[in-house]
Amino acid sequence: MSPAISIQRLVKRYDSGHVALHGIDLEIQAGEIFALLGPNGAGKSTLINIVCGIVTPTEGRVLAGGRDVVREYRAARALIGLVPQELATDNYESVWATVKFSRGLYGRSPNPRFLESLLDALSLADKRDARIMTLSGGMKRRVMIAKALAHEPQILFLDEPTAGVDVELRRDMWALVRRLRDQGVTIVLTTHYIEEAEQMADRIGVIDRGSLVLVEDKRTLIDQLGERQLRLVLRRPLDAIPAGLADLGLELRERGDELVFTYDATRAIDVSALLRRLTDLSIEIADMQTRQSSLEEIFVKLVGRRS
Repeated sequence: MSPAISIQRLVKRYDSGHVALHGIDLEIQAGEIFALLGPNGAGKSTLINIVCGIVTPTEGRVLAGGRDVVREYRAARALIGLVPQELATDNYESVWATVKFSRGLYGRSPNPRFLESLLDALSLADKRDARIMTLSGGMKRRVMIAKALAHEPQILFLDEPTAGVDVELRRDMWALVRRLRDQGVTIVLTTHYIEEAEQMADRIGVIDRGSLVLVEDKRTLIDQLGERQLRLVLRRPLDAIPAGLADLGLELRERGDELVFTYDATRAIDVSALLRRLTDLSIEIADMQTRQSSLEEIFVKLVGRRS
């Protein structure tokens, strides 16, 4: 199956000499949720804007649904929905007129039933006749999402879609994203809320200073780059790690009442053997806990390596 998006040796160089993207190669498969993470100024929005035909690339090629976004702009753009960071709507139009116009803009036949279901899914049904200028910021964001989906795109870009919005909209947004993915829509999102990427994405891409640092399956990324900790809470504190445990690489926390073992995919521990050793040394355990690195910690580690 052909990828939904194919990006080949993509470069964006501005007249000032600033290079925003350095030879990006990336394929995003149909029906997946792909999260693009990176610090401010890393090139996330530039990459999205090139795929959506808003910014012209300096070098390279981008295909959306098999269509070249430069040579076949109209055909490619009709396959894409974009929810940008900025709220850009006609404030004097009604919600219904705005969404209806957006559908017609891409040559789609009128489908009032679909548009009504879309407004209902975004909790906008009771606002359909309201002028956009009268809506709150969260409601305006919902209208932007409705506009992006009005022509039933195969690919949906969400550029920081929940930045500065309320918890209710964020919850509705991700419920809608899941339904769209189940319907086969390919979704690409950028977000500052890394826990959302951890919860929603199938794959993660990390971009930094215009270069794609890493692309990996979310679970594989966490397993390979994350750290796990085994934390043993002791009934009685120790002054030092006993000689019988010295070869295991355990850390004794400051108060002496916790033993911690940090490990990853390349280094593990036999917990049963450890507990037997503790028993042999008459060390009693009050509690045992495990902890795994979050995606945010992995992201900070990856970007920090390039500082």
